Amino acid sequence: MLYSVVNPPPFVDARAELTAPKQEKALLETAVNLLVPSATGDGEFHGPSINEFFPDVIFFADTPFEINRIILIRFLSVAVLMLVFWLGTRRMKVIPTRMQSIAEMGLDFVRVNIAEDLLGKKDGRRFLPLLTTIFFMVLFMNVTGIIPFLNIAGTSVIGVPLLLGVISYGTFIYAGVKKSPAKFFRNSLFPPGVPPALYIIVTPIEFISTFLVRPVTLTLRLMMNMIVGHLLLVLFFSATHFFFFTADGGFKLFGAGTLVFGFAFTLFEVLIAVLQAYIFALLTAVYIQLALAEEH
Repeated sequence: MLYSVVNPPPFVDARAELTAPKQEKALLETAVNLLVPSATGDGEFHGPSINEFFPDVIFFADTPFEINRIILIRFLSVAVLMLVFWLGTRRMKVIPTRMQSIAEMGLDFVRVNIAEDLLGKKDGRRFLPLLTTIFFMVLFMNVTGIIPFLNIAGTSVIGVPLLLGVISYGTFIYAGVKKSPAKFFRNSLFPPGVPPALYIIVTPIEFISTFLVRPVTLTLRLMMNMIVGHLLLVLFFSATHFFFFTADGGFKLFGAGTLVFGFAFTLFEVLIAVLQAYIFALLTAVYIQLALAEEH
């Protein structure tokens, strides 16, 4: 991604005072371009494009290990996540430090509100590492969508949502088979209490909803929310850039409105980032609970 750079002149003369406002405007345009990559200065408004989710390769081009901007953001998210919990757990004390308190609050939130609330203490503690990893991995990758200079969520491309969806689905199958090896698939496809004549209708529906739809909905729900959030933020801030620096006359006033909406949706996107992490971990726990149910 290219950004313009404003170089100061090699000398200063009497004309510098006349060009100073133009230089300040150019500096401000450059700052906005850094924060809003899709804004352009060709005199026309350019809204967000789906191409932003397919950035150019930065390292290892034309190899199976190609790394682009979004993958670097994923690496950064995981590194920060590991650093936060390392700082919070490296020296555990009876009277916790600030970082230890933050780590314990996060872990307790997942343990109490997701794992033990749905699965009970025994099974909740059993699957707590998985649920905790899913929650915080999704959360940290979602939040990058509102951080300046990153500006896109690591979960806005299908790779990570699909991987987590498959892991959630595989855990559901594992839990069910281990709990009831002989009854899990039978009870899932042929629910007890249904008249035998209706199995010709019920069984295909159960197969699709239980074994096909669940990982797909987990993947698409997370990915599409992050895509839409990114496009909305880019739209508002690109429009702000256009109205302030390109539009003429009274149209510049619209920039104040789009700027306010941009900041409002930024706060809303924080809520969505947390909510989507919670929903993904919660649904994973719900599926595990269904697999461990007595009728299986």
